[in-house]
Amino acid sequence: MRERLNSIRRQCEPLLRRLFHAYFLLVRGMTLGVRAVVLDADNRVFLVRHSYVTGWYLPGGGVDFGETMAQALRRELKEEGDIDLTGDAMLHGIFLNSHVSRRDHVAVYVVRQFSQDRLPGPNREIVECGFFAITALPEGTTPGTRLRIAEVLDGKPLIATWR
Repeated sequence: MRERLNSIRRQCEPLLRRLFHAYFLLVRGMTLGVRAVVLDADNRVFLVRHSYVTGWYLPGGGVDFGETMAQALRRELKEEGDIDLTGDAMLHGIFLNSHVSRRDHVAVYVVRQFSQDRLPGPNREIVECGFFAITALPEGTTPGTRLRIAEVLDGKPLIATWR
């Protein structure tokens, strides 16, 4: 049953993505999101797997009206990973995510100073999360996620698009 639901979700993803962005086109001229490369003391990266899209991603989400990117980052890290910032997040770059829409931009931050009492359990949005060694990222880690991690940890040149 679970595999059948996953199959249906994967088939519906492109349509759902278009519907969400059509809605945002009506209420916003441009979409802005934040994501974080959260690294623990062993340089393991925190990744999340959502219930509504396939793959493993950096934690993050949309910036709401009246919210700064820093506020959105704090909110998303708390919601998706029960992560509280204990120091400043460093801006890594701002990227055009044209796979989603030609008007979607994502600010990526590097987070090294944080606290997390525990890994949160699955919920409606996040079905799985955890810290992973860079050499052992989970199967299904998205190309854009891998690219941002390589830029931060391997010194790869920044590419302006999400890819």
